[in-house]
Amino acid sequence: GFLALCSQNSPDVEIIDGSEHFNTVLWTGNGASSRAISGVNFSPDFVWAKQRTQAIGNVLFDSVRGAGNNKELYSDDTKAEGGGNVDQYGYLSSFDSDGFTGSDGSGSPNYYFNENNKTFVSWNWLAGTAFSNDASATSVGTIDSEGQVNTKAGFAILKWAGTGSNGTLAHGLTKAPELIIVKNRSEADEWPVLETVANGGTHYLRLNSTAASTSTSVMWNNTNPTDSVFSLGTYEYVNASGENYISYIFHSVEGYSKVSSWKGNGNANGQFVYTGFRPAFVLLKSITGTNNWSTYDDKRDTDNVVREYLIPNSTEAAGATDTVDFLSNGFKVRNSGAYINTSGTIYIYLAFAESPFKFANAR
Repeated sequence: GFLALCSQNSPDVEIIDGSEHFNTVLWTGNGASSRAISGVNFSPDFVWAKQRTQAIGNVLFDSVRGAGNNKELYSDDTKAEGGGNVDQYGYLSSFDSDGFTGSDGSGSPNYYFNENNKTFVSWNWLAGTAFSNDASATSVGTIDSEGQVNTKAGFAILKWAGTGSNGTLAHGLTKAPELIIVKNRSEADEWPVLETVANGGTHYLRLNSTAASTSTSVMWNNTNPTDSVFSLGTYEYVNASGENYISYIFHSVEGYSKVSSWKGNGNANGQFVYTGFRPAFVLLKSITGTNNWSTYDDKRDTDNVVREYLIPNSTEAAGATDTVDFLSNGFKVRNSGAYINTSGTIYIYLAFAESPFKFANAR
């Protein structure tokens, strides 16, 4: 009854093709006033786009708030929803069956989606199923929530109106979230991030900032998420009375996604980080020290070493340096820089699969 120790005899996973739930798309601008971007493989509910060629902001759109020229958010800025210059420099005008359309604003060129001869990337997630919770009717949580969820892929987009009082919010997933990114849509506030793999509900990071993890009770009420709700304190970043919020919520799914951490060794021959799949995308950040967030994917770098990085908390154009190898079951750090590998420092990451380990091939 024993089986050979090989990848083909490893346990089956529910998601075999990660690109059905997450996908990276690249394109080169042609200067047209409207540009349909296809090849996503689904109608995305969350689109995070960045021009790679020059210093232009990271723009984020989602189907819960809707498409349009007043719906942009910037991961590198504290601006409220619609508070940027997307109306002038282009915006996401529709979510399409195989991608999305970027259109010109009142100015030219379209820096965010289609400036002529400039290169672009978008990271795209599927949520797909409508969700709403009337807390008083269901007795689940204390604050009403609504949005889109993908329970199979461990991803949700939720919005709510703040109450100004400690409370809990139903998230619609089947497991406790491990990474939650929040933005106050009504005000120019920072992007608090809850991660449960290092510090948990007693701390928060800022997606728009290099700042280290900060301890406070007023963000998450010193409470980790459960398999039904997550907690909010009274701080204006997450729960000011009458203000509107959006969140992007993730938990690990075997063979498809991973939220976890590793400890740096300060050596260019860095740690191997096991994910259980060949990565298609990695977002990472140190929890101590003033270091940038950074992103990597298998479309901008098709071979090892993975070199091109973008910085969620900065408008900077793409940079390049030997950073990691993407392997069949994880990634290996190839840099001793503080942003990824200071000795003894804890780094958190969010990763998605190109394919699970059972079906992965070497690069």
